[in-house]
Amino acid sequence: MIDISELSRKSGIPASKLRYYEEVGLIRSVGRNGLRRVFETDVLTRLSLIALGQVAGFSLTEMREMLGSERQPEIDRDMVSTKADLLDRRIKELTALRDGLRHVVTCEAPSHLECPTFQRLMRIAQTRQAMRGREQKKPLTGRKEGGANRKASLLDRI
Repeated sequence: MIDISELSRKSGIPASKLRYYEEVGLIRSVGRNGLRRVFETDVLTRLSLIALGQVAGFSLTEMREMLGSERQPEIDRDMVSTKADLLDRRIKELTALRDGLRHVVTCEAPSHLECPTFQRLMRIAQTRQAMRGREQKKPLTGRKEGGANRKASLLDRI
């Protein structure tokens, strides 16, 4: 058993965030030692999974669904595969953007605004921003994958 202050020290996560994780169902205390929450030591593994999920772009809600509330997490492989696909698309987008920006550095056009590649970058950025705004207005259920595919095809034009 480990109390919340020790868990905070070992994990590097502030006690306030650990309490929040407990509140939203990501971790579970097993009791109290005086006023302090007490956790089983395997919660450190769960916190590592949560950190990995956050780095990969999962929301806390997605991680709660994927990890469940039971002692041994069962990772949803389909959810992980979908996230990996999204990361692949994002990497492709960022690579195309980087390549376009590198072109701007070496472009021989008298002004960046006269460079066709730079003009395409600006149009793509504007289109992506508009698409992102529409996606934020949609409810989480019913989102279509077409938006992500369209973004990738726009960046292919750079």
